[in-house]
Amino acid sequence: MSGTRRKAGQLGPQVEDYRAWLAQRGYTPGTVRSMLKDLGQVGLWMSTQGLEAAQLDEGRMTAFLTARQASGYRRVPGTRAMVPLLSYLREAGLTPDAKPLLTPLGALLGQYRSWLVQERGLAATTVLRYENTARRFLREQASVGDGFEPSTLNGMDVNAFLLRECARVSAGSAKGRVAELRSVLRFLYLQGITPLRLGTAVPPVGGWRLATLPPEMTAGDVQLLLDGCDRSTTIGVRDFAIIMVLARLGLRSIEVARLELRDVDWRAGELVVRGKAGRRDRMPLSGEVGEALVAYLSAGRNPEDARHLFLTCRAPRGPIRADLVGDVVERACKRAGLPHVGPHRLRHALAAELLRRGAGLVAISQVLRHQDLATTALYAKVDLDSLRQVAQPWPGALQ
Repeated sequence: MSGTRRKAGQLGPQVEDYRAWLAQRGYTPGTVRSMLKDLGQVGLWMSTQGLEAAQLDEGRMTAFLTARQASGYRRVPGTRAMVPLLSYLREAGLTPDAKPLLTPLGALLGQYRSWLVQERGLAATTVLRYENTARRFLREQASVGDGFEPSTLNGMDVNAFLLRECARVSAGSAKGRVAELRSVLRFLYLQGITPLRLGTAVPPVGGWRLATLPPEMTAGDVQLLLDGCDRSTTIGVRDFAIIMVLARLGLRSIEVARLELRDVDWRAGELVVRGKAGRRDRMPLSGEVGEALVAYLSAGRNPEDARHLFLTCRAPRGPIRADLVGDVVERACKRAGLPHVGPHRLRHALAAELLRRGAGLVAISQVLRHQDLATTALYAKVDLDSLRQVAQPWPGALQ
């Protein structure tokens, strides 16, 4: 490490701060030493090239790696290994932020994103979903060779894209694609990019509300998922707490990812849930869920000053994303020998278990925080034994 301090070239003054920055994000001591060596090599190369930290960017990092390879060095890090160093230098204000190459598609998507936020007032997660669909649609249907011509879009392009999407997603997701596609088509028309209201060319997706039974998962299956977590490890303790919150409180994936330390009111025994459209609900924190959270928090969190409740266990440490909640449930299913299910299935399982214990639909609706009782009515079909008692015999069946 002393060698790094003596031979870090232009980046010599940043060694100790970079070391602390890496340690705060959970990198192991061995990884920190390796990354400090990379800093020293970059600093020496900058000295030979007459460069300063303010001139570093992705292009010059690539030039540094190319120069290392040309010099015959055995150990040459990849481009991804340089990402933490650039991130640190930018956070420290030593290197300017990256300037993305603005393509015609990127410029149009930027305008669409601003329109969704300013004109439609959509939430950040909804904006991201709409933007992703718009990106796929415009890239696939508005790109002609090397050019980008959204003005040439027509009804056939709209239907071709929607047919491809419907072939790979569920009926519910397909309905979402219809709404997302109509939105971007409306934007293109209002901006004068397309001369026709192509949104009218988007056909509706067939699907009937309450037409199917919700997928079933028993309380025994849920317990298998919990028992499969190795609570002797940090990851196992965290995964156990996540599954406990899903299974006992019925939270959605995004709600789990949004949880912050301040949302847990230990004195009142309540949990603040940040739901859809900025809604916040207070839920009772049961003893077993509270114990799971205490065990996780006692296992050590890094960084300790992070405000989110659940953090990643591998560097760089930070808040979990909603898709990691799905990964946690998928791994638990594999350990338990159960078919793969998503986190939302645990929400269904909680509702079904409450119904089996005699809870009414109003109570279940309050637990699941449904705004419309009709949404909760789906679970009335789960109790098949009770339904058989009130079902009328089919005419002629007794003959």
